[in-house]
Amino acid sequence: MRSASKTAARKSGRSAPKGGRTETEIKLRVGDRRALLGQLAGLKAKLIAPRVHEMNTLYDTEDGKLARQAQMLRLRVEHTTRGAAGAGKRSKDDGISALLTFKGPGTFLRKGLNKSSKGGSKKGSKRTPRPAPAERYKVREEHELRIADHEEMARILEGLGLRPWFRYEKFRTTYGLPGIAHLKVELDETPVGLFLEIEGERGMIDRAAELLGFARSDYIDGSYGALFMEQLGLARKAAPQNEPTPFSGLPDMVFRKSRRSRGRS
Repeated sequence: MRSASKTAARKSGRSAPKGGRTETEIKLRVGDRRALLGQLAGLKAKLIAPRVHEMNTLYDTEDGKLARQAQMLRLRVEHTTRGAAGAGKRSKDDGISALLTFKGPGTFLRKGLNKSSKGGSKKGSKRTPRPAPAERYKVREEHELRIADHEEMARILEGLGLRPWFRYEKFRTTYGLPGIAHLKVELDETPVGLFLEIEGERGMIDRAAELLGFARSDYIDGSYGALFMEQLGLARKAAPQNEPTPFSGLPDMVFRKSRRSRGRS
């Protein structure tokens, strides 16, 4: 007998959307900003999008249905930092854009049982080889839509019964690497540290990470919310896939006002 949930998923097509867009990405923690910028310059990285300030707001139902299904609905408001926008006449809305994003449940790929690392079994030995560290990628269904009026979009979402439950803030600068097409290297300044987020095909991600001096064991597949939750010691209250829910007791992940003002100036 088929379960009701599986039957509903088949009818809705949520489990495997036909023609749906997926994203594959990793995060990397950056210890030395100056060294990283030097590496990007040495690789002749191209600036794709100048530094922007982001305020991201996650929405869910009152009972946290989206989070329980490992889905995410996010409204992102982007402000171009001063000096990054082009010259010319400005309207009051210049430098502000918004993006509505839906993400489906993530598939957390592990490519860890590869050839054994040094110290494995020798010929004639009965010792079991040690597997190399796992490579971790996050793969999710993703749909995005540019929004002309983020305040009106927020009213629509709340009118539909959704409520904002978590905000996280960051500054993002986006680069591309020569010779690696369709790859984004995003430098994220967040309240929990400095990170690179690399999005593209797995082989491209591996190549970019290696060029930038990272090992595959450095890959992080969690969200910024999950990293913030871990930092606050709230990991045990996580939803499936170790992601926060509206009931995780998670405060907003935002900068102090002074840092925000300096970053936007």
